[in-house]
Amino acid sequence: MVFVANHLSWIDILLLSGATGTAFIAKAELRRAPLVGWLCTLNATIFVSRADRMAVTAQIAQLRDTLARDWPVTLFPEGTTGDGVTLLPFKAALLAALDPPPPGVRVQPVRIDYGPATHELAWVGDEPGQHHAARVLKRRGSFVATLHFAEPFAPADFGNRKAIATEARRRIEAL
Repeated sequence: MVFVANHLSWIDILLLSGATGTAFIAKAELRRAPLVGWLCTLNATIFVSRADRMAVTAQIAQLRDTLARDWPVTLFPEGTTGDGVTLLPFKAALLAALDPPPPGVRVQPVRIDYGPATHELAWVGDEPGQHHAARVLKRRGSFVATLHFAEPFAPADFGNRKAIATEARRRIEAL
């Protein structure tokens, strides 16, 4: 299964991992981050280099290998965190791993929703990760987080990576 989700915060990773056992695709810089890097190694995280466009072929192969081992993977196609109100443009390069899809792999769009706390929890702009974590952990009160799962679809029904991204986006927006 490939989960395709909107992305608001590092909290998304805790939610999706706890609910589905998924691995993630993460920027290579996180591998060296204190604590976060170690946590990433616990669940088969696929690290991607945003700076090295030539590495995308190897990253697609790594994603295909992970999916062939029947390990679910989450892709945040916005490529960064957004405000939780509107979706950013989807980057479809890694969805090439689904063209053609490994046998039995489906795509399940997911919308992450923090309700009224969205603006407080979203990690938008250039705020350093440690500041965002401290701000979130210091906030008073609780919040409700909801994972809205759309119906999974067969990526082969949509052809190429761009069509798969378009369909996933359409389904997330409909949730």
